Amino acid sequence: MASRAEPTSGAGPPEAGGRRDWRDVARDAADLALLGILLTLAAVPLLTAAAAAGTASAAVHDWTRTGSWPSARTTVRRFGRSVLPGAPVSLLALVGAALLAADLAALATGRVPGGPAALLVTVLIAASLAGYAGLVVVEVGGNGGGRWRASARSAARACLDVPTRWAALTGVVALAGLLAVLVTPVAVPILAGYTVAALHAVAGRPSLATGATPSPELP
Repeated sequence: MASRAEPTSGAGPPEAGGRRDWRDVARDAADLALLGILLTLAAVPLLTAAAAAGTASAAVHDWTRTGSWPSARTTVRRFGRSVLPGAPVSLLALVGAALLAADLAALATGRVPGGPAALLVTVLIAASLAGYAGLVVVEVGGNGGGRWRASARSAARACLDVPTRWAALTGVVALAGLLAVLVTPVAVPILAGYTVAALHAVAGRPSLATGATPSPELP
């Protein structure tokens, strides 16, 4: 993954007139696609899913802040130290997703009472939880790929403080889920990288827990 940082002359900021051409956009797209593929491969054992998502989020955090991707050594180190702490998170997320999916399936097929109203409420709850989970992933990225408990608390406060951001993140996750159903399965890993980047872009502040200033927009 190449750096996007442009060299500057002197001690001043980059020139305001600098423009990025199609090659920069194509390089960014390829980098995010590679990120998604690596994330998916790292998450294949399932219990490493949280560590993979946190490491990918940390990489996107660095990219949006500095214009450069972290080194392979840094990424591997982050992943390695996140596997064990992230295993309970992965298990909790998998169990929660399975229970919600079973509930939705039962409501949709009429095996449990409630009808369309209960189905709609359940869908909204599931989408809201997914949006919250997306913000947790962003928070974890700002914490170097770890500190899930602190990130979960900070994300909960952020959702309550700025419900519109929570709604926007929910929309991002919902759109990603819809696209994952519509696109060919081989493209789903690529979509994962773009989803992480979109979550960071919408969240605006990937390090809410540390009180960092808002991150720049994705190019």
